[in-house]
Amino acid sequence: MFPTVRPQRVMYQDEARFGRISDTRYCWAKKPLHPEVKAMLIYQYTYAYAAVSPQDGRMDSLVLPEVSSKCMQIFLNEVAQRYPDENILMIKDGAGWHKSYHLQLPENLRLLFLPPYSPELNPQEHIWDELREKYFHNPGL
Repeated sequence: MFPTVRPQRVMYQDEARFGRISDTRYCWAKKPLHPEVKAMLIYQYTYAYAAVSPQDGRMDSLVLPEVSSKCMQIFLNEVAQRYPDENILMIKDGAGWHKSYHLQLPENLRLLFLPPYSPELNPQEHIWDELREKYFHNPGL
């Protein structure tokens, strides 16, 4: 499977979208006024790529502007460079950019795919849930 025998590291990988959407709100005014509130919907997102290793709890992450095979390649290269003396088995879901034919796997990294519709098998999903609940929640709702 790997061309060089080295210690093996198992990592679970996933991406998450963080951002904001502005929306229109009602406003108060005295009768008979009917104010016009101009609003522009704004969509601003950034994407966090991360991989966690259950063996020792290490997590590696990058914040990138989109989910694409180009950004996935950047992430895979970065993780492989962070563990040059280990072979990495990265387990992930079957998103299109995870299976792109354009991906060139680093010499010390291999991919293994989870069954479809099984996010509960990926520990990285639980980290996203924790981040959203504790740090990115909307207290105004």
